[in-house]
Amino acid sequence: MQMSAIPFDTTDWSKVEPSRHAGDEGEALWRTRHVGPAENPIRVRMVEYSPGYVSDHWCQKGHVLLVLEGELETTLADGRVFTLKPGMSYQVADGAEPHRSRTATGAKLFIVD
Repeated sequence: MQMSAIPFDTTDWSKVEPSRHAGDEGEALWRTRHVGPAENPIRVRMVEYSPGYVSDHWCQKGHVLLVLEGELETTLADGRVFTLKPGMSYQVADGAEPHRSRTATGAKLFIVD
């Protein structure tokens, strides 16, 4: 990810209209902004997973993800499982390691990709 042509700006996430995304179980609520040049924007999101959420796909997109609330379990395609609690993050490159998320309790995340 290269960050260029992004002027200083602030975001009041409570004012960003959410979109709903169904998982295999539960749902994700995304509040999304796209920043930077139109030909290569960076997606910045505040994401809330409902209790019992299970992702509906193996993701291969790169992210920087920070857990703000709750607990997130991320499974990699090779079988490794990571449990992240508030204040923990992960970072992964595009196409590097397919990953899938779930949460028993629900989680609130800040994600940049």
